[in-house]
Amino acid sequence: MNSADNKILIVIQARIGSTRLPGKVMLPLAGKPLLCRMYERVAAANVPKEIVIATTMEREDDEVEAICKEFGMNCFRGHETDLLDRHYKAAIDFGARHIAKIPSDCPLICPNVIDRVAGFYSSNHDKYDYVSNLHPATYPDGQDVEIMSIRILEQAWKESSKNFEREHTTPYIWENPEKFRSGNVEWETGLDFSMSHRMTIDYPEDYEFIKAVFEQLYFEKNIFTLCDVMMLLDRKPELLEINSKYAGVNWYRNHIDELKTIQPDRTRFA
Repeated sequence: MNSADNKILIVIQARIGSTRLPGKVMLPLAGKPLLCRMYERVAAANVPKEIVIATTMEREDDEVEAICKEFGMNCFRGHETDLLDRHYKAAIDFGARHIAKIPSDCPLICPNVIDRVAGFYSSNHDKYDYVSNLHPATYPDGQDVEIMSIRILEQAWKESSKNFEREHTTPYIWENPEKFRSGNVEWETGLDFSMSHRMTIDYPEDYEFIKAVFEQLYFEKNIFTLCDVMMLLDRKPELLEINSKYAGVNWYRNHIDELKTIQPDRTRFA
């Protein structure tokens, strides 16, 4: 693809009415709403991009739109529960040719991870219709990136009929390999941290964990990386206990000897 073709619309889906932790996108992180801190991290990726916060038409999400205006973030408003429709119509509204889906419950998303998945997608556009780092997942939970072309997103939008497919945007794509060519990006460490490290936010304990990470890292290095987070957890493994009941932290304990052999090498977590 040429440089113009490379540009990706990154859609961050966000709403106030989260089922398990309402208002989580507005929780404070280092002096700003969580949504703003996540936007900063996505914006730090080097891939040619435009970013939009895709929220709903519900009155309570007027607050999301207001925050977007206050902090200079693009905002699109669409269907509350049909995320596929919301993503597709946001893409049409912004004239996007390529779309990345990143949920707003990933405030520790690493710019380097976005760049790696986007680079793989760009380099293999003739081989794959859809690229993610989720099938199978190896990165810690909360480092989720999915990228597809507008043609593929439109096909899914037209053909998807099940509630699950509409509510989660991409299942119709990755569950139909006979229709779509899917590529996957695995973490360079060669290890699977998808069950052992939880960096997403659904519960109060998740927020406490994420806030603790920001308090340790943000004021020294605003755009800290996944490598920085992993090395912090190596130094302070007690942080993993904060939301351990929602993560496979026992996996970490069972593999601690193996992990110690690779943690001194920072490049393993780059």
